[in-house]
Amino acid sequence: MAAASRTGIFPPGRPDFALLALTAVLTITGLVAVYSASFVIGLADFGDPHYYIIRQGAWAMLGVFLMVAAMRTDYRLYKTWAVPIMVVTIGMLIAVLVIGVEGGGAQRWLGVGELTIQPGEFAKLTVILYIAAWLSSKGDKVRSFEHGLMPFVIIIGLVGFLIMMQPSLGTTAIILAVTVTMFWVAGASIVQMAALGAAGIGAIATLATVAGYRADRLTAFFDADGDPMGNGFQTLQALIAMGNGGIDGLGLGASRSKFFYVPASHTDGIFAIIGEELGFIATAAVLGLYIILMVRGYQVARRAQDDFGTLVATGITTWIAVQALLNIGGITRVIPLTGVPLPFLSFGGNALAAVLLAMGVLISISRYGEQRHPHPEDDGSHHHRLGVVRRHRR
Repeated sequence: MAAASRTGIFPPGRPDFALLALTAVLTITGLVAVYSASFVIGLADFGDPHYYIIRQGAWAMLGVFLMVAAMRTDYRLYKTWAVPIMVVTIGMLIAVLVIGVEGGGAQRWLGVGELTIQPGEFAKLTVILYIAAWLSSKGDKVRSFEHGLMPFVIIIGLVGFLIMMQPSLGTTAIILAVTVTMFWVAGASIVQMAALGAAGIGAIATLATVAGYRADRLTAFFDADGDPMGNGFQTLQALIAMGNGGIDGLGLGASRSKFFYVPASHTDGIFAIIGEELGFIATAAVLGLYIILMVRGYQVARRAQDDFGTLVATGITTWIAVQALLNIGGITRVIPLTGVPLPFLSFGGNALAAVLLAMGVLISISRYGEQRHPHPEDDGSHHHRLGVVRRHRR
């Protein structure tokens, strides 16, 4: 115990079992949904109805391994590793632009054949860890222009630029939303937040209209009926699928829209297939799971031992909440389609492994939240909102 105290690594408590249960339920639900939504496409494209579920299952096992490893690791070690991990991530994002694998009009992968990795998915967690480490070391300097706002804009601007070059507006928007939320929690001023908000909205609006396919998504959002067989096809077909499901759905596996009516039915459009097969009850249940996860995640942030833990937990929870909002909002025509996957549920091995790894980090923070030992670097003082967001224990 004395040795542990000297290193600042204390015996962990119990994990947040609600978060573990939510992760398990969402992951299993996702595997079932991916199989149901993808077997038609797998049979048509590869002659194998199990093509996608086999790959998703393999990535799920890798993700669970990463999650267990992360939840058993003292999260405070990530603060030490934040800079090297960030450097590696930036290197990989640059490598994607130079030697990356292209697919679907985008260049987002590294690797050969089926052995590929999408650095942009893991960059979400990397940026959260780095920004949390940076902000937690700044104290009151966060509120200054030269030590707070300007370095923050440079860091996020660099990462956002590299991801937009792939291109991936959805991932960039998620990273912006997450890091700005973390900046606010760390104590940014109203003036700083107003400046970031104006700049962010302007940047997203510009990026959303300069590329033709993004402008088409805006057109589909505002006037899908004007081009039902073109720009508005995906938007309208997703709504038709959910309408077909009614209250209790057509039955698991009975979707008609996955027969090439809803584009990307196993990825971006999987929420529509869930709605058609299992109805409003299932979609409401999925929304409920995300809301509970969000509440539990922010509770972990509030109870964290230190500022770093608070910021990391805030970032991870906001990431999952914002990404779910963007996907579900696009499918239900609340916002324009963004092309981001639904966390845990959409097909996409890298996305699933990344979010499971992030949940492992979040659960690790929950394991130390009930400890009574102060961190050696924590002098007991808390600045701005960090002291309000969490209750420091002595």
